[in-house]
Amino acid sequence: MLEASDMRASAPSTAPAAPRVRYRTGPVEPGPTTLAAFGFGDGPDAVDDPRWFRVALEPFGDAVVETWEVDAEVTHGRDGDLRWSRGGGWLFAAVECRESAYGGIEGAARHAYELLSRFVARGPERHVQRIWNYLGAINAGDDDDERYKHFCTGRIGGMGDVFAQGFPAATAIGHHADRDVLQVYLLATDRPGTRVENPRQVSAWQYPRQYGRTPPSFARATLLPADDVLAISGTAAVVGHASAHAGDIDAQLAETLRNLEALLVAGGLPPGFNADAPLKAYVRHPAHAEAVRAFAAKHLPRAPMLLLHGDICREELLVEIDGWRYRS
Repeated sequence: MLEASDMRASAPSTAPAAPRVRYRTGPVEPGPTTLAAFGFGDGPDAVDDPRWFRVALEPFGDAVVETWEVDAEVTHGRDGDLRWSRGGGWLFAAVECRESAYGGIEGAARHAYELLSRFVARGPERHVQRIWNYLGAINAGDDDDERYKHFCTGRIGGMGDVFAQGFPAATAIGHHADRDVLQVYLLATDRPGTRVENPRQVSAWQYPRQYGRTPPSFARATLLPADDVLAISGTAAVVGHASAHAGDIDAQLAETLRNLEALLVAGGLPPGFNADAPLKAYVRHPAHAEAVRAFAAKHLPRAPMLLLHGDICREELLVEIDGWRYRS
């Protein structure tokens, strides 16, 4: 049974204002308009609240909390492995589960996506805009037995009709915490967004067979319903469908930035990443964190950026960047 003060949702608005994403230091407790709050890495939970979610990725540097604020009061609750909150036409839903309870990563991914799909289908916020996936040892295993490839098969198996309208923007990163833990969370709303692809890259679901039995199921970005925010998927040094600049962190960063800039053009957003563009950089090797910071200081000096220790879905890739670009 759902544990919640109120499962009712407000009527769809004509143009739901997108959540405001911010990075904050110091203790943060969710307020009445907080849709979600995220801590990173080891540390005590801030509060026993379904909206508080600790991501299993260690930050480089000081602890930071990411918050999503909406223009309405938020209700929230839990249902087994699933937690949720909703307000202002927006929905946050998350699943954390143990792989061993579902026969491994493929079964756990199917379980997580089935829970999320069924929950989203029951409410008015049926349009999934953005989704994040964090799993341990993402590159372990050879060829078709790589864990990420098994995750992709489980994911598509659990998606159901909710995702028939098109894949959302997404991120999939390997964490270094308990390998048995899978974390998946999403942002959905009561209006459809617009899927955005990168003309420099093959769409992920059209990747050739060499990338696994089941191609990755995500769009490169989503333009949120009011057309004022681009939600950007995990973006790395991929050109066409091939990884570029193996072993060269500086060249991979430059290629990644070219892909990010191409997404702004494709989404109709102004060029450049300013103070209204909070980003996350996932860095495979801690020794590269300073190179990423230096690159960001030079090429993205105004964009808030959170650096996290995480493995990219292809072993040769050293860094991946995702985030948001607000029009104003």
